[in-house]
Amino acid sequence: MRRVLGLENLRARHSERLNVRRLAEILLLDLRQCRCYIYGNGEDEEKNVLLAELALLPETLVYDNFDQRIDFVVCGPILRADQAPLTYRLQTESLAICGRCSVIPRVCGVDLYLQHSYTCVVGDIASQKFAIPVKPLHKMLQ
Repeated sequence: MRRVLGLENLRARHSERLNVRRLAEILLLDLRQCRCYIYGNGEDEEKNVLLAELALLPETLVYDNFDQRIDFVVCGPILRADQAPLTYRLQTESLAICGRCSVIPRVCGVDLYLQHSYTCVVGDIASQKFAIPVKPLHKMLQ
């Protein structure tokens, strides 16, 4: 379900040969201003309703060299509670990672389980941990 958009733009902006470590460095810079948007569906299924906008906690952005993974946490207020959260979009300057989400654990067909901090109560602060494996992204660029 998860889709990664914009890898070709990222590749076009960096003409040098990218190994996994260099790609991680570029992604770390790109993620500094990331936002995660949580959406529900409006009256018609093509219209998304913004339920929450979560911003990066900068001190959480780290690269695990052994696992070749970038970890970070985003947090922010829940803006609306009249819809169930169904999709998310993690947006950076260059990339977008989109997929289906749920507040119910172990739901089939979702790739992001919203943690217990996503209470579906307007005004509550939700936080969400992300882990982006760099090696699969590197393979997509090959």
